Amino acid sequence: MTFSTHRTELAGLPVAGYLEARHLVRGGEAAPHGAPSPERDGLADPGSVAWRLDRYCRGEEVPEDPREYLEGFLEFVGAPAAVRALVVGGLVEGFDVGSSDAVRDALVELAPRLPGLRSLFYADLTFEECEASWIEHGDLSRLVNAFPGLVGFAVRGTARLGLEALEHDGLRRLALQGGGLPGRLTREVVSSRLPALEHLELWLGTEDYGGDTTAEDLAPVLSGEAFPALRSLGLRNAEHTGAWVRVLAEAPVTRGLHTLDLSLGTLRDKDVAPLLGSPVFRGLGKLDLHHHYLSEEAEKEVRAALAGAGVEVDLSEREEPEVDTYDGETETYYYTAVSE
Repeated sequence: MTFSTHRTELAGLPVAGYLEARHLVRGGEAAPHGAPSPERDGLADPGSVAWRLDRYCRGEEVPEDPREYLEGFLEFVGAPAAVRALVVGGLVEGFDVGSSDAVRDALVELAPRLPGLRSLFYADLTFEECEASWIEHGDLSRLVNAFPGLVGFAVRGTARLGLEALEHDGLRRLALQGGGLPGRLTREVVSSRLPALEHLELWLGTEDYGGDTTAEDLAPVLSGEAFPALRSLGLRNAEHTGAWVRVLAEAPVTRGLHTLDLSLGTLRDKDVAPLLGSPVFRGLGKLDLHHHYLSEEAEKEVRAALAGAGVEVDLSEREEPEVDTYDGETETYYYTAVSE
């Protein structure tokens, strides 16, 4: 599986395409007329939707320069201070480091005109636009820091991403999506100053795509010292989900969590004993394990034990491992949900 569709909501708001809305206006279809749509809602109230910014809309010519594009968007919405959420899509071809920096710099420059921005999803690209492992950003610390009202930031593409100077008093949600999370980037995240952070979501991925994050890299989070306000932790899309179960069973941070998300990974029957053997997991409010490799019997055992302790558990999407036989030898493969 790869990223095959764009986001349809962000922070509880429906996503509306800026270019689609502009097309409606140019076609003479004003906001109050026609069938309901996020675009019409956004035309009536720019703060009621999450605006999607990309270059793709039939019949719409758009400028090549990201700054010129963003200037056009701000002029179009009329009240940019009311904009609460943005989904940045394919504003530039390929989203490599150089072009991604141009998008980042334009957003930073225009940030004072978006004082109401609360949620930002950066690089919402499908595999047809750019594979997750090919998305290469530079340092995005300046982008997050430029919006003091921001409470949620998510980014897709972690291969060369940097967050080495991240300091934000109000950020409550941070998510890094990709096929492999470098230990270098993890260390930058855990060293950042985010006193209000409540939700941290890391897509660990596989070693083949640079995912070499270790428990040592995450030590300040696991100890509970890095982000004292943390109540939701996601270690998603992990090649070795079972190993993280064992780490979290002993980690002080787990005792203070309401939600633990280990979804999209490779949980197997051999991981049931440490999962159910530690009382710390029974103290959670919610445990997300969807996309797993548990047998039907193991799944029932986990569901019964955790539900009996009052934990809301998601065990949907049971997967079957891939079995390959070559030269008389059999190999069994367990894949994360997002790989290439």
